[in-house]
Amino acid sequence: MTYIEELQEAIRHLYHAEPIYVETVPVHEVFQGQTVWEGDVEVFDLPESPDADRVYAWAHDTDNVDEPRRTVTVLHIPPVTSPQRAVQASIIQDYREQQEKH
Repeated sequence: MTYIEELQEAIRHLYHAEPIYVETVPVHEVFQGQTVWEGDVEVFDLPESPDADRVYAWAHDTDNVDEPRRTVTVLHIPPVTSPQRAVQASIIQDYREQQEKH
């Protein structure tokens, strides 16, 4: 299974719609002069989904033995209107989850 197929499978499972690969967009997110995220965001159309017509997705390895690979998906719903905004929304969500744990 290719990386794109892996993401498509996760999207199918989460949103019950057939994702159509559109493009790969490199994103480099900087905060206070430091790189906080750098990688490729895969863009998929979701023509059958009632929730959004597009989704942004990527996967990365983790240090968690129970979840060694994490797939991230973010629906194209304002204010998330680009791959860059999807990464920003994911960073904010991760930060909030970390705050709730402490």
